[in-house]
Amino acid sequence: MPEIPAYCDAAAHPLHGPYHDTEYGFPVRDDDVLFERLCLEINQAGLSWELMLKKREGFRAAYDGFRVERVAAYGDADRARLLADAGIVRNRLKVNAAIENAARILRLRLRESDGSFAGWLDAHHPLSLEEWKRLFKRTFVFTGGEIVKEFLLSTGYLPGAHRESCPVFARIRALEPPWMRATHASSMARPARPH
Repeated sequence: MPEIPAYCDAAAHPLHGPYHDTEYGFPVRDDDVLFERLCLEINQAGLSWELMLKKREGFRAAYDGFRVERVAAYGDADRARLLADAGIVRNRLKVNAAIENAARILRLRLRESDGSFAGWLDAHHPLSLEEWKRLFKRTFVFTGGEIVKEFLLSTGYLPGAHRESCPVFARIRALEPPWMRATHASSMARPARPH
């Protein structure tokens, strides 16, 4: 993906524009959508975000709509099917990461009191980017620093997805994404500067 503020320059692009205008940086609560974003960010590693957007419907079809429970149950036949599917990125490490991460999300749901991937993210929020990177490295596979950063930006857990002058920024701000709630809470906790 381009440098974060520069992504606003892609608003007129036929693929990037709709994603920029309606998804990127908007808060996400649905676990399957969160899982899709994580998988797409993983698959983008070494490739372009434009390719991910072009192949997105192929990914959705291949991975059963990114339903976490279904993907977590994939076995060897599903791995072989995915590696033969030209509609997605056919990389063994990335396919295995999707299946393993789905299983780990299911374990988080069972183990954690929050009961969902979104709840798990909320339970750890706010963290610095470095803390998020360490947490994801301990919790998931194939989640390097750039993947974690883009995942958190795209789902509203980190600020900076859009320039403040971008019209989309105001729409996102009205939804009070997690990064904004954290900023507001931390500013409320600090005493005001003397004048």
